[in-house]
Amino acid sequence: MIFYIVYALAIVVLILHFTGWLARRNMEWLVLTTPVAVFAVIILDYMKII
Repeated sequence: MIFYIVYALAIVVLILHFTGWLARRNMEWLVLTTPVAVFAVIILDYMKII
């Protein structure tokens, strides 16, 4: 379940990035932290921890 939530949030961050919403609010750091979160969830799911 958390797998799908993280992917949905990643898509939302991408949409906000390409529309310029993140840049206007000085939140571009989300674009850098989202892949880290997705990678962590993929690894933890692969290892059957979550």
